Amino acid sequence: MPVLQIDDSGFRLDGEPFRLLSGGLHYFRVHPAQWADRLRKARLMGLNTVETYVPWNLHQPQRDVFRMDGDVDLPAFLDLAAAEGLQVLLRPGPYICAEWEGGGLPSWLLAEPGIRLRTRDPLFLSAVDDYFTRLLTPLQPYLATRGGPVLAVQVENEYGAFGEDTAYLEHLARTLRRCGVDVPLFTCDQPADLERGAIPGVLATANFGSRSAQNLTALRAHRPNGPLMSTEFWIGWFDRWGGHHVLRDPVQAAQELDELLATGASVNFYMFHGGTNFGFTNGANDKHTYRPTVTSYDYDAPLDEAGDPTEKFIAFREVIAKYAPVPAEPVPPRSAKLALHSIPLTTRAGMFDSAAVLGGAVESERPLTMEQLGQDFGFVLYETVLPSPGPVLLELEQVRDRAQVFLDGQPVGVLERENHEHALAFTVPRAGSVLSVLVENQGRVNYGPGIHDRKGLPGAVLVDGAEHTGWTSRPLPLTSLDALRFTAATTAPTGPSFHRGTFELEGTADTFLHLDGWTKGNAWINGFALGRYWSRGPQRSLYVPAPVLRTGTNEITVLELHASRRSRTVDLRQAPDLGPTEE
Repeated sequence: MPVLQIDDSGFRLDGEPFRLLSGGLHYFRVHPAQWADRLRKARLMGLNTVETYVPWNLHQPQRDVFRMDGDVDLPAFLDLAAAEGLQVLLRPGPYICAEWEGGGLPSWLLAEPGIRLRTRDPLFLSAVDDYFTRLLTPLQPYLATRGGPVLAVQVENEYGAFGEDTAYLEHLARTLRRCGVDVPLFTCDQPADLERGAIPGVLATANFGSRSAQNLTALRAHRPNGPLMSTEFWIGWFDRWGGHHVLRDPVQAAQELDELLATGASVNFYMFHGGTNFGFTNGANDKHTYRPTVTSYDYDAPLDEAGDPTEKFIAFREVIAKYAPVPAEPVPPRSAKLALHSIPLTTRAGMFDSAAVLGGAVESERPLTMEQLGQDFGFVLYETVLPSPGPVLLELEQVRDRAQVFLDGQPVGVLERENHEHALAFTVPRAGSVLSVLVENQGRVNYGPGIHDRKGLPGAVLVDGAEHTGWTSRPLPLTSLDALRFTAATTAPTGPSFHRGTFELEGTADTFLHLDGWTKGNAWINGFALGRYWSRGPQRSLYVPAPVLRTGTNEITVLELHASRRSRTVDLRQAPDLGPTEE
């Protein structure tokens, strides 16, 4: 592979002038069996490069566990990119934002009570240095200087919006070099943050989605010489629960792209293909109010969530063709989709009845956080005994992020962090009643100072104004549902329950799971975690990649936290429903 050089006039590839035409494509948001398809379509739109973040929390889910296989087989993804003739921009963090759980920082960091993330705190830096060593040492053959596709590597991510410690960034750059990264390094920041997020001697790039000439002027004022590049050229946006589905007019977006390319600058679309926050991996924002991100990361990108070209794909391809050769091959057609209606979920397993096989209870005076329990995603079930009957005021100092409260198995209320709710009043029927609090991690904050986002019940729990002690904390990560025992569903459940059914297929294709009439929970097909659903919207369907399905019998499991319509059926449909669009 050619090697990227940077000089005062711009980028060069093996000595020849070069413009990066890149697009974001996160391998961890796409089923591995579909990586090759998405990469081919990147080339067909006219891109010569793809960009990907690297999620530390998936690669190192525990301090002593590192993986780079299966759904996070980054070397395999890089091999496929090279085979397609694409270069790669690698963004390993350690912090990535990306609307990803915790900005990619692993939850076990927060088990350290006083840790200061994204700083020179020795607790944080020692973990980062270890992570970079584990990640980058096996990736050395994929650097362009060794014949691989990786042209350049990013240092941190939009750090200028968080802090201004240049020494911290320089430490990361030295660690990258020590781990064998000998390709160019770069930083990216929004124009107003360039000064705080830059490193002397390292390429600075800017993130924006409009007013290209103005924003590139700001970049040139910061760096008088060298290449101009937008590392995140925002051509869409993400959605949050309770909001609208955000769209951007493809004609207007193409005009903005034309303005950018007319300056001679390089570009990386954010995103070319967004993909999906499968399972529990979505992040959240907290600018005084907590806002979790939805499962879909469609992002209104040129390639939609199912990998189909959109109007934006065609419009961008036409603009790119004005500035660089575009493959003569036609725009790929939309893939086939399958439909199957009214799939019955006929068996059920109650969550509370199944709790013992889903996680072991830990006794303590106060409720333990997820991080203290060694847990990253999912739920925690807290239980205690209330000694006296009568009216009670329950106060939870911190709800992280949604607490369903039960008394002797009966629901008595919900407290949501998003709504700043902390107190609930109810009547205890008898001495010795069991208080259960099921807390859902709806996504760790991925941007700003709120990244120190410990989950569960981090603060005190008060009963009638006095701290209540004597609890069990049971982690329910739901990484496997194999231990569940299902029985025929003959009555309506009173608490959270898993519902299961099967369906037959003669062939497989992409499809979308619709859960009309269901309230809130998670869904799996053949053990693959599709993600969260919520009647709050805007998203009202879940993408099902074709490789998740199989010919013959397929199994679907739905965790419903509240209630569903009496028939308890689901549909597979040929089109998604991402909700009403933003006005």
